[in-house]
Amino acid sequence: MLAFIWAQDQTGLIGQAGHLPWHLPADLHYFQQTTLHKTIVMGRKTFMSFPHGALPQRRNIVLTHQAISWPQVEIIHQPAALCSLVSFKEPIFIIGGRQVFAEFIDQVQYLYVTQIHHTFAGATYMIPIDYRQFALVSHHQGVVDTANPWPHDFLIYQRRS
Repeated sequence: MLAFIWAQDQTGLIGQAGHLPWHLPADLHYFQQTTLHKTIVMGRKTFMSFPHGALPQRRNIVLTHQAISWPQVEIIHQPAALCSLVSFKEPIFIIGGRQVFAEFIDQVQYLYVTQIHHTFAGATYMIPIDYRQFALVSHHQGVVDTANPWPHDFLIYQRRS
């Protein structure tokens, strides 16, 4: 099962200067709980945005054209190489960035979206997705509180057969 997981504001913004343009602990918790003990795939820039390197208790795979290595990280240089590393019977989460989402848009089966109902400043937007090809299978409204000041929803879509 190949899935995308990301958060975006109401304009589709997903990043600013290599980081999230917001701090939403509920989304970070959701991301952690959803991807824990799973395989995550990301581009080099997304990986470099993590202050402590590889995310713990996950299999970290980085898609990059550069000849580099990091502890506890598997490197692939082409999207097709992912097939030789993983079994798609288990959940594989593409976590960003934009270019990596674009590489796998035709194969993705599930979309895990945190929709933040606010507009932020930034420069990186999610790729266009034809939501007519997907059915909404789960919708959970996030709690707004002092730590999570913006209304947000956790949405899961499944590709239509």
